[in-house]
Amino acid sequence: MWLSPALLLLCLPGCLSLWGPDSVTGTVGSSLSLQCHYGRAYKGYSKYWCRGQHDTDCHSIVETKGGEKVERYGRVSIRDSADDLTITVTIENLSEDDAGSYWCKIQTIWILDIFSRDPSFQVQVYVSPATPTPWVTTAPIRLLVSSGQNDSIEDVLASHPWSLLSSVHFLLLVFLKVPLLLSMLSAVLWVNRPQ
Repeated sequence: MWLSPALLLLCLPGCLSLWGPDSVTGTVGSSLSLQCHYGRAYKGYSKYWCRGQHDTDCHSIVETKGGEKVERYGRVSIRDSADDLTITVTIENLSEDDAGSYWCKIQTIWILDIFSRDPSFQVQVYVSPATPTPWVTTAPIRLLVSSGQNDSIEDVLASHPWSLLSSVHFLLLVFLKVPLLLSMLSAVLWVNRPQ
């Protein structure tokens, strides 16, 4: 069986020089951490975190200076764990202004020209607004069940623990498993059809 080179690269992320999450989401006021992974060939190089729409013109925020020491600039820190081949970036006290396009990069090129580029991987950062604490009542909620008695939610769930799980499984069965099974069956029948 023949695989195209592009498909092969998708199947083997370890052959890429730098990879990580395509996007991460945090909440206003919280901290956000992510990891980018790199190939063993880049173990001794400096790594950095920058912001911008394109990797060629992104603004460097913080960079490692060798070793596994945590480097910090304001609310952003970076650490290169050479044993794990990972770069860990942490943004503390997130604000909505922190949302945007960022890049994990490895500094390999010392002379910048139009043909030279550092290995890079884009990470989209999303920041959701802080959710207010919901109002919680301490009075038990009563439900009318078929026996004609008023029971609390805890009592109903304790007496029927399978009901929620079985409905989720039923929906998964109906909307995912059965159509998938029918698709596979029809594909097998189509391939084995008489000529």
